[in-house]
Amino acid sequence: MPEVAVALSGGVDSSVAAALLVDAGRDVVGVTMDLGLHALGTGGDEVALARRVCEALGIPHVVIDVADAFRAEVVEPFGDAYAAGLTPNPCVRCNERIKFGALAQRVRALGATTL
Repeated sequence: MPEVAVALSGGVDSSVAAALLVDAGRDVVGVTMDLGLHALGTGGDEVALARRVCEALGIPHVVIDVADAFRAEVVEPFGDAYAAGLTPNPCVRCNERIKFGALAQRVRALGATTL
């Protein structure tokens, strides 16, 4: 496993971050979270976009399935809070529990030392 894992959405910010790391000579892998959004009828393009970025940069690409955790930790609590008349912020829960929780844990298990 390469040294640095970049959480790669296929968007400009993460793509440029990966490119800068490659240009700096770092051993990089692009890691994309599969949130299961295609099952909800939305999203899913981020995996294909990230794969193309990795191909262009000549780095490996890994897709990590976090759909079950995302649904349980973000989507369902959001729906419950919204139905209760609250104004939930799903990004806070996603950052804490998915990006810096489940994703970081799985990337470390792959052997990357930096995320």
